[in-house]
Amino acid sequence: MLALTPTGIDDKAVEVSEVPEPEPRDDELVLQVEAFSVNRGETFLLANPKPGWRPGKDIAGTVVRAAADGTGPVVGTRIVGHPWVAGWAERAVVPVASTAVLPDGVDVRTAAALPLAGITALRLLRKARASYGDRVLITGASGGVGHYFVELAASAGVEVTAVSATQERGSRLRDLGAREVVTRVEDAEGVYDVVLESVGGDSLPVALSKVRADGRLIWFGQASRTAPRVDFFSFFAGPKEASIEHFDYTRSPRTYGEELAVLVRLVDTGRLHPEIGLLDDWSRTAEAVQALRRREVRGNIVLSISTPGGPADGTAVAAAAA
Repeated sequence: MLALTPTGIDDKAVEVSEVPEPEPRDDELVLQVEAFSVNRGETFLLANPKPGWRPGKDIAGTVVRAAADGTGPVVGTRIVGHPWVAGWAERAVVPVASTAVLPDGVDVRTAAALPLAGITALRLLRKARASYGDRVLITGASGGVGHYFVELAASAGVEVTAVSATQERGSRLRDLGAREVVTRVEDAEGVYDVVLESVGGDSLPVALSKVRADGRLIWFGQASRTAPRVDFFSFFAGPKEASIEHFDYTRSPRTYGEELAVLVRLVDTGRLHPEIGLLDDWSRTAEAVQALRRREVRGNIVLSISTPGGPADGTAVAAAAA
């Protein structure tokens, strides 16, 4: 079968290659992949790929081989899945516990944008424990996680201030319910019950200064690829009893499939609106990776699988550039 494999070359991160058909375990199914999403973390891994590794954690399509243990959806069922690796291919294996069935009202391209960013946002909201009227500050909010988090939190009555690289990139966040959008964390006014930090570098210590007494800063990413430095003398002289916590989206008592089912239901009922900033054919994945690296896309990138090397399907939509 055909799959996208890493090249280790900056301007051509992946190429179409022949690879063996996937061999599922008893608790895994085989999916005919129709669409997949590209995540920023995968672009970092593609810069220095490990031998044998293939990208692909967000996929949607149709089951062509059910799990041997008899669990999960049957052949012909449309699903969204969150495998660990190797989803950028014609077919991929996915643990049954990491899948959710798609209703007729949710198409595969929309579903493909859900797994990593949506699960992260949903679990981040639970981690934040923010309730009606609480003030939350989130940095790096222009990406997929930020869009999902803002809409989920705002619908729960949380007052969200979002930090976006530009006001243009942040305009959609207002539509989704952000109370305020700023372009620098320094410009966020007041103090916050919870601060969610995903940029790293110089952003984290400034974000930390925005935490109220007994408040919390939750670190969930490092998009700048620069390690932050925290002056703990300043921290302990600041908000009393404030805390710094680390968030790992993989740690939860809920399965990925359970979380995906929630996200799919919210989309199907019109309560969650995935932001797809670029929709194109998988023959242009290398270009899409570069666009994501350059922060030219607002929200998620989704690629549809068709004949490799063939023309795009004509639905490419470039979102507002940085």
